[in-house]
Amino acid sequence: MLTARLLQEGIAALSANDPARAVVALRALLDAEPANGDAKLVLSEALRRLGRLKEARDLALQDAQARPGWFGAHRQLGVIMGDLGEPVAASAALEQAAQLNALHPTIWRELGDQLTLVGDVTGAQEAYARHAVIPPVDARLVQAAEALRVNEHAKALPLIEAFLQEFPADISALRMRAEAHARADRPVLAEKDLRRCLELAPRYGIARHGLGQLLMGLGRLEEAREQASILLRQDPDNRGSKRLLAAVLNGLGEYNEAARLYESVLDSDPTNARSWMSLGHVLKTVGRTDEGIAAYRRSLALAPNLGESWWSLANLKTVSFSDEDIARMRSALSGGDLSTTDRINMSFALGKALEGRHDYVEAFARYSAGAALQRRETPYDADRLTSFVQQSVSSLTREFFEERKGCGETAADPIFVVGLPRAGSTLVEQILASHSAVEGTMELPDLQAISQSLATDSEFSSYIPVLKTLEREALAALGARYLQTTRVQRKLGRPFFIDKMPNNFQHVGLLHLILPNAKIIDARRHPMACGWSCFKQHFALGQSFSYDLADIGRYYAVYVRLMAHYDDVLPGRVHRVVHEALVADPETHIRALLDYCDLPFEEACLRPHETARAIKTASSEQVRRPISAAGLDDWRAFEQWLTPLRDALGPVLDAYPNAPA
Repeated sequence: MLTARLLQEGIAALSANDPARAVVALRALLDAEPANGDAKLVLSEALRRLGRLKEARDLALQDAQARPGWFGAHRQLGVIMGDLGEPVAASAALEQAAQLNALHPTIWRELGDQLTLVGDVTGAQEAYARHAVIPPVDARLVQAAEALRVNEHAKALPLIEAFLQEFPADISALRMRAEAHARADRPVLAEKDLRRCLELAPRYGIARHGLGQLLMGLGRLEEAREQASILLRQDPDNRGSKRLLAAVLNGLGEYNEAARLYESVLDSDPTNARSWMSLGHVLKTVGRTDEGIAAYRRSLALAPNLGESWWSLANLKTVSFSDEDIARMRSALSGGDLSTTDRINMSFALGKALEGRHDYVEAFARYSAGAALQRRETPYDADRLTSFVQQSVSSLTREFFEERKGCGETAADPIFVVGLPRAGSTLVEQILASHSAVEGTMELPDLQAISQSLATDSEFSSYIPVLKTLEREALAALGARYLQTTRVQRKLGRPFFIDKMPNNFQHVGLLHLILPNAKIIDARRHPMACGWSCFKQHFALGQSFSYDLADIGRYYAVYVRLMAHYDDVLPGRVHRVVHEALVADPETHIRALLDYCDLPFEEACLRPHETARAIKTASSEQVRRPISAAGLDDWRAFEQWLTPLRDALGPVLDAYPNAPA
């Protein structure tokens, strides 16, 4: 029969990697038999291989609609939608296919890849776990996938490595190992595995996308931009790649271009809730707050359970939630359909909404529920920082610094603002950024990256012994490296710029050695107020201590101890700004701050709320209002529940703002 012969001819051509010849045969078949679903399926694959993705999509969609119970039709549609950079549509089609044939050898991996691009981490992990248990799969990978699903990366890693000893070029296992390394906070090893994936399969888009995300998380934004650009050169219309590049540009401070990319994605896919949310982030950052709120609301209209959008609204700290909003969040949290990530975000958002209504009992319960979940996801070892501080105090002595006097890169460009999050550092930054000679950038990861590069193992404190061995040339090179890697953040050509990463208090000794002329400002706030503010804040990343009240107290106490040490061995090196004193008498303390920074007084610094600039931190909307004492005592409404924080602070609380004697 002619149609059967043409179908076989098309399949044979496709098998011989000749999709153009397959198209000719299959077009002839469909001219004779327009409703032939098998011909449409094979033809769509031929068109896909030729890069004619929209034609392939149209055929696959027709086939899926005509054969709703046929696995192959839905899988093919999902694969093509993934190639088009439409992970939401791809996920939907692949989920349908998986329901029809849960034992297909690749369907769950393909679904996991698309859910990863959507941002559904939990769903992706579950899909990868399902993929791993489909025979024939090595038992080690089955166990590893399950371990990763429950976040036991230490258990997963040796299983994956044993498999890779036998099959070193298995790109799926390499990517799985990269994920395990990333979760174990070993980004260097994760990067190595992802780059190996790309050596073996240069068009392995999921691995390249993962590499871009990893580099972005490490603050290596120019490299992340390169990976996103490669993805877009390979597939210019890929929406997932556009979103990645937009996120990178947002990190680079190129907000207008980031917004343009998100808007481009939304022009072709206006129902993508996460893109609306991401656009909201950019608009909020540049001060287009009303538009940002509208974008967040649009995302929630499309995806009512998108916890990050709820938290983004709450995190503005200016949004009043309606009765309907609160009812929707309560209803969602009472059900079992939320992912862990959505549940965490929504718990914090509901806590903030209820605090705004003075319902402190339920507000505390919601904050606590979100914190408990997040703490399970990102465990914190308080002893690790304590050990680091002890080693810093014992090793980085006055004599140690005297011996290295005159070391480092002599440039005075950076102004570091350190301390705890929620301690008033954004206000200090905004005051300084209101000066004509100073550019405000953001919380920069570059100094932390330098400290990590010096570490000899995974132990946090291991770089201190290494620091003691560095010669003058090496210290100067590290300072130059910092100036070079941060240059991309400087857009205004001003002589000074601000690095507001609060955790840099841990690295004041390193900072002093490599950049001896940089200014260091310690932003300090009352420990109960600061501690409570940290607890109810759901940080994007990097503040895992903040999800337990006792951990916060211990963190604050060792911070005070370390800064007191530097006050002793490097007297006058660090300038302290006490938040309560600053808001009580702004001019006195602003003049002292400018004097320390060797900056002439400018009236604009007294009106920082009038300075228009991009602000990414949680205090963005607060510092866009005049300096005030508002919120200083908010913690007292929750005081009855804060005993673990108070107890962990110990004598630090009574000695505030000084260190205990």
